[in-house]
Amino acid sequence: MRAIYILWLRELKRYARSRSQVIASLGQPMLYLLVLGFGLGSVFQKAGMGSYLQFIAPGIIGMTVLFSSIFSGLGLLWDRQFGFLKEMLVAPVPRLEIMIGRTLGGMTVSVIQGMLVLVIALIVGFRPVSWWHLPIAIGFMLAISLVFAALGVAIGSSLQDMQGFQLIMNFLVMPIYFLSGAMFPLAGQGWPLKIATRIDPLSYGIDGMRAVLLGSSTFSPVLDIAVLICVGAVLLVFGAYRFSKIEI
Repeated sequence: MRAIYILWLRELKRYARSRSQVIASLGQPMLYLLVLGFGLGSVFQKAGMGSYLQFIAPGIIGMTVLFSSIFSGLGLLWDRQFGFLKEMLVAPVPRLEIMIGRTLGGMTVSVIQGMLVLVIALIVGFRPVSWWHLPIAIGFMLAISLVFAALGVAIGSSLQDMQGFQLIMNFLVMPIYFLSGAMFPLAGQGWPLKIATRIDPLSYGIDGMRAVLLGSSTFSPVLDIAVLICVGAVLLVFGAYRFSKIEI
């Protein structure tokens, strides 16, 4: 258990020290939130869908949690390159504890990032239907971070170097985001897109946040959290298996 705490704390310290990285990681969410939220607001209103800023804010929060959590898992590649991973693996500590500690650290950092974007959204005009629902929204952030931090660890454990990073970005992370319904309503889609959005776990996380923050959703909030927990558990087991097979 001590190893889990040390690795969790290491991830938080590394996040706290990288102030420039924190600011840079908030740049894209702020750009999406402000430019799309206000730029497409009139089009969204003319379509009878209300405020686009209200609609897109949970999606941008979900995007922030997705990117931050999955990249924390891919940070294994940096640890492998600079030798820190080797030091961890030769230590007399079960690999499962190392994997859990890194995953919890990535989850915590990604939720902090999501909460920062939520604060920015509140400043620029986003308003939840009830302030009492904010803790539930944070619970959905935790569930999203569990899924994608575990996925990031599984991928980071499988890759040998940084050459596959761009491939993961273009063919996995970006499709997960754009098919999640973060930027468009999930209702009324054609069958190909409808199937793709239903198998995307991020769709359920963003839908759950819209349910608690906006009071409207495509799925049931109970279904949303159940899918996230089940997928997260499966990916956590798979990530632990892949991490146990790492060879230095």
